Amino acid sequence: MTERAEVIVVGGGVMGLSAAFHLAEAGVDVLLVERDELGSGSTCRAAGGVRAQFSDPANIELARRSLAAFERFGQRPGAEIDLRQHGYLFLLDDEADVAAFEAGVRLQNELGVPSRMLTVQQALELSPLVVGDGLLAAAFSPTDGHCTPEAVVQGYARGARALGARIRQHCAVTGIEVANGVITGVRTTEGLVDTSTVVVTAGAWSAAVGEMAGVPLPVVPLRRQIIVTSDLPDLPADLPMTIDFGTSFYFHPEGPGLLVGMSDPNQEPGFHLSTGDEWLPGLAEAVQRRAPSLADVGIAHRWAGLYEISPDHNALIGESRDVSRLLYATGFSGHGFLQGPAVGEVLRDLVLGVPPVVDVTGLSVDRFATSSDRPELNCV
Repeated sequence: MTERAEVIVVGGGVMGLSAAFHLAEAGVDVLLVERDELGSGSTCRAAGGVRAQFSDPANIELARRSLAAFERFGQRPGAEIDLRQHGYLFLLDDEADVAAFEAGVRLQNELGVPSRMLTVQQALELSPLVVGDGLLAAAFSPTDGHCTPEAVVQGYARGARALGARIRQHCAVTGIEVANGVITGVRTTEGLVDTSTVVVTAGAWSAAVGEMAGVPLPVVPLRRQIIVTSDLPDLPADLPMTIDFGTSFYFHPEGPGLLVGMSDPNQEPGFHLSTGDEWLPGLAEAVQRRAPSLADVGIAHRWAGLYEISPDHNALIGESRDVSRLLYATGFSGHGFLQGPAVGEVLRDLVLGVPPVVDVTGLSVDRFATSSDRPELNCV
């Protein structure tokens, strides 16, 4: 028998589950389909950072609203996510970056984010593992921090189910049926589902899902790798997420050690999910320069995940102009997890046809057709 759903959400990461939760809370009949386990794509491979220090006003608003939701997560939807708000500290060694962060802090303050610029000495006091050679300044916001992605995923899933949402794992989308520009159904490995509305939140796989409906979503997968160190005694209890912005080397506490990551400028796009050693020499150089006491620390475990990169490293959020009721939220280029709560609210509002809680008009995929790139400068 053909199934029916008012809205189908494709993708069971934080973005899709947040959308399903908020839609179900609004009384919408929603079915979420995930081809694997919930969170098995990028979400549960993320570093877990949550911050509101961005350069784009929409990103600041989405992140600020999401931070507030993470703070209240124990009450709504109701789950412990191990939120630690010890701040994000950006270390700056380039005059142009200092000027950009100063402008960013002014904008963030106007929008209610308590970020501020710091001297090098103030930065070293906050993150004593850091060596200040070559640094010019730093930026810090005390309400930023990190939490556990898996807990966020399961919290939204339980909340969505309790509100009546259907969540189907190991159910892959194989096609989206469109007639005269209108969605009529979604084909899955478990059969056809009649629907008129599809929300694409498939992360690095979103381009392939969009193609099923004839909607280009220009995102490409890019591998990022993370290591967790062996035990480090005497770590400060309030050590912030620390980012050497010039190299993208970062670390934050993870259990008795540190979670450490860095981008690899030589990484080729693609669905590469195995770990490799080719990025480690660059990481070792950055560690030796900025936090040399970590140079000889052992590796307890490691993993790889995927960013979904958009052409201007900013999100794609909106509704297709060519295919009625195909909505999308993808291309977050590394900051999707931390914006998941607010983007779920935005998707709910777009489905319901009401003004969204954050104006995301400028993040529509249509901007690339008019060469109106909207770069987010504060990406790592």
